[in-house]
Amino acid sequence: MNSKKLAGEKAVQYVKDGMIIGLGTGSTVYWTIKKLGELVRDGLDIRGIPTSKNTEELAIEEGIPLISLSEIGQLDITIDGADEVNPDLQLIKGGGGALLREKLIASISKRLVIVVDESKCVSRLGRFPLPVEVTPFGVEITSKQLQVLGCTPKLRTKKDIPYKTDNGNYILDCSFSSISEPIELTNKINMLPGVVENGLFVNMAEIIVVAKKDGHIDYLQ
Repeated sequence: MNSKKLAGEKAVQYVKDGMIIGLGTGSTVYWTIKKLGELVRDGLDIRGIPTSKNTEELAIEEGIPLISLSEIGQLDITIDGADEVNPDLQLIKGGGGALLREKLIASISKRLVIVVDESKCVSRLGRFPLPVEVTPFGVEITSKQLQVLGCTPKLRTKKDIPYKTDNGNYILDCSFSSISEPIELTNKINMLPGVVENGLFVNMAEIIVVAKKDGHIDYLQ
């Protein structure tokens, strides 16, 4: 079985009847949403809050009832993917461009469950460029300020024009040689004017569901 599919489907074991669920974004959690749609059609009673427009479209397609973030104060669980995971359950997210909404929804969830295949597990974060969502205004200045922190920022583009997030912002993909102090770095980045949010998710994940190539599942917690 596709390891992404295996991890994504395995995460639904944490979903119970009556829950409000944060629905993540990405190629692994895609399979979680597909499985939840199947369970909803079989009678599972849940409501979802999507972290991106793409996820919203998929959830509607699967028949998962959705509610607005403004209607609730807390979610029971969020299931999402990650671009990198270290042994301390610190994450890099945002490869799909939804990091601000993902972090906002994760921050009000009782539990954050992350689904990945084993290729996303690293001993130290930083192999994957860190996405930083920034305002279009002053992006050149923000890029220079990020560079001072020890990275090489690159403006994300799509078809040769700046990629825009669902919130209308830009993303700077910041290449660090490695990230040894993710908590310290996330604070430094978020202090910069022009930065909206960064893709370091520190001390947020409770469980990482890791699908191995051989079909086994590991749980990091």
